[in-house]
Amino acid sequence: MRSRLELASGTELSFLTAGERSKPALLLLHGFPSSSRTFRHVIPALSKVAYVVAPDMPGFGMSDALPEPSFDGFADAVSELLGHLSVGPRYIYLHDFGAPVGLRTAMQAPDAVLGLIIQNANAHRSGMGPSWKATQDFWANPNPDNEAKATAHLTFEGTRDQYVAGVPDDVAAQIPDENWEEDWRVMQRPGGMETQRALIADYGNYVARFDAIADYLRRRQPRALMLWGRHDAFFDLTETLSWMQALPRMEAHILDGPHFLLETHANQAASLMVDFLKRQ
Repeated sequence: MRSRLELASGTELSFLTAGERSKPALLLLHGFPSSSRTFRHVIPALSKVAYVVAPDMPGFGMSDALPEPSFDGFADAVSELLGHLSVGPRYIYLHDFGAPVGLRTAMQAPDAVLGLIIQNANAHRSGMGPSWKATQDFWANPNPDNEAKATAHLTFEGTRDQYVAGVPDDVAAQIPDENWEEDWRVMQRPGGMETQRALIADYGNYVARFDAIADYLRRRQPRALMLWGRHDAFFDLTETLSWMQALPRMEAHILDGPHFLLETHANQAASLMVDFLKRQ
């Protein structure tokens, strides 16, 4: 069921819920440039074993943009949503931009975290390969020239690349064009591009928290499942080793898929997630 919540900021957050409230909650946090639409193929299976909550983060999908977009602001919006729904203990799915949001939420209420599902999500510097140089230069020296280079991917072609860049042809052929066409349409709405530029700048603040995140993972050792698309042009595969070192009991699966793994491996991913959730 899709619903809307008016946030304290005065903007509205769009979100999906599915499943019975009596079941363990599962918070699904999407990445750039998509929305809760990312999870459309797995929600039916997940809702049989969990109470699924999948927001469109502010400025994405059907949600309004925040006046001052930031990952902290997104985490506050998600926490507000969880409070509105009276969600207690929950599993958290982290994908791409969902990682800064989900990990802040987790660290603010660590006793409420039942476990993490990690899907192509950075929380270590090892995931930041050569393609991050322009962005890192911008964080170090945020002048107009560096900003232009760091945001050069905010085009229709760059939006498409989030799905298919570096992906083998037979895998990429499984991903419908409508994915990036819809994302690009949303990015053209009022506040859309401003949100993306603000988040690119703010991701540097997230990276600065990696040591605190490492401490959280070391101390809390949450149950964890990793699902990783190996053909990810943006997050280096060595990031998976960093996650496994941080969470040595984590169940890890490296699949022959892209950054948007659920576009090509939804059935396999759903089966692994359902098994993980059943073993709580």
